[in-house]
Amino acid sequence: MAGDLVLGLGGTVDYEIRWDATVLTALAAEYGIHRGELVTTAPIVDERTLVVTVLAFLAHGGGGERFVSSSDIIERFAARFDVAVTLGGTGVRAGIALDRIGVPTVQHLVSIDDTVRRLLPASMRVVSSATRDTLDPHLIVQYPEGTTVTLLDGAVTAPSANRLIFANDAPNREMAIAADLGDALADADAFLVSGFNTMQDAALLASRLDDLVVAMRRLPPEALVYYEDAGFYERTFAEIVRRRLLDRIDVYGMNEDELQEYLGRPVDLLSPEGVAAALAEAHALIPAPALVVHTKYWAIAVGPEADRHRAGLESAVRTAATRYRVGDACTLADLDATAAFPRHSGGAAVVAAVEERMPAVGVAAHVVDVPHPTTIGLGDTFVGGFLAAVPAAARAATLAGQLRET
Repeated sequence: MAGDLVLGLGGTVDYEIRWDATVLTALAAEYGIHRGELVTTAPIVDERTLVVTVLAFLAHGGGGERFVSSSDIIERFAARFDVAVTLGGTGVRAGIALDRIGVPTVQHLVSIDDTVRRLLPASMRVVSSATRDTLDPHLIVQYPEGTTVTLLDGAVTAPSANRLIFANDAPNREMAIAADLGDALADADAFLVSGFNTMQDAALLASRLDDLVVAMRRLPPEALVYYEDAGFYERTFAEIVRRRLLDRIDVYGMNEDELQEYLGRPVDLLSPEGVAAALAEAHALIPAPALVVHTKYWAIAVGPEADRHRAGLESAVRTAATRYRVGDACTLADLDATAAFPRHSGGAAVVAAVEERMPAVGVAAHVVDVPHPTTIGLGDTFVGGFLAAVPAAARAATLAGQLRET
C-alpha cells in the first residue's frame, strides 16, 4: 500500500501583486529615494523602507525573503497594485504542484482561515496546529527582467526576473507543531520539512524542534526526508535547525540565493569551475547525504547518496519549468510538452563538469521563453516535482513516461 507524502510545516495566504514599474517610480519620487541608499538588509519599518528594499533587490536581480515590522505596511503597499490572492508556503505550493498531476498529499498547517479553506486543493488532507482563524498575508513581488524604475538620481533596471517575499506572520513565526503530526508520519513515504526560517525566538525554535524530532520518530526508516532551506530572518537559526535535523535529512535543498548567502560570496552559475568549488564548499558546510541546489540553469545533487536522485531532479526541473511557462494550471500533458523544450547548454556544461569532479548528479534546465513567465513558487514547485519521483507518488500519478531519460 502506498504511503503518504506529508508536507510541512506552514502555509500562507499570499498577496501577489501585478508588477507596475510606474507605481514604483512614483513611490521613489514621493519618498525621495536615491540609488546610494538601496540596501537589502535594512529593517523594514514603514512603506519607504519596503520600497527601498524592493528596489535594492531589483537592481541586482536578486530574490529573497524579509521580515516586515507590521502587516499594515504590506496592506498599504499592496493596495497600490492589482493583487491576486493565492496560497503559499513551500509545502502548500509543492502540494498544489502534486495535486495538478494527480498525487494527493497531507499538509501540516499552522494557520487557517476561509481563504485557505477555499483555495486548498480537495486532494490535500490537513493536519493543523491552529486553534483559531487568522490572516497574516505575505506580500509576493515578482518583477520581470528588464523592468526599469526611475529614482531621483538615476534609474535601476532588473538584469533578470526574480521574486521577493515580505511578511509579518505570527503563526508561522511561532510554528506550533500539530499534536497528530506523528500519526500522519507513521505511514509516510516522504516528509517535507520547511518554514523554520521565519522564526525569531531561539528558545521557541528549540522547543519546536524538540516537538518535530519526537513526531519524526514515527517515520518509517525508509521514508525520504526532504529539507528545503529558505532565507532565514535570523541567520544563526539555520545552523540550529541543521544541527538538530541533519542526521535524519536525506535531501537538503536550496536555491542559488541561499547558496550564495551561505558562502558569503557571489557564484557565477555558468562557470563549471566556480560552481564545482561552490558546491564542494557548501557540502562541507552541510554534509547531507544529498545536497541539492536548484537554479535557473541547472539542478545538481552532491553527496554520497546523490546518485539515487537523478529521477527526482529530472522530475523537479521539468515541473518547475512547466510552472514557469503555464503557471498553476500544470497538467501531465503540460509536463509532456515541457520535455520537448531544449536544455540550457551552459547549464549542461556545468552539470558535466561537476559530475566529473565529485560524487554528484545533475540536470540542465529547460530553455523556456514565454512572454509572461511565472517566477513565483518555482522553488516550491521544484520540490513538488522532486517528490513526485518518490516511487509511490510516481505510481499514483502514472509518471513513468514523464520521468524517462531525455
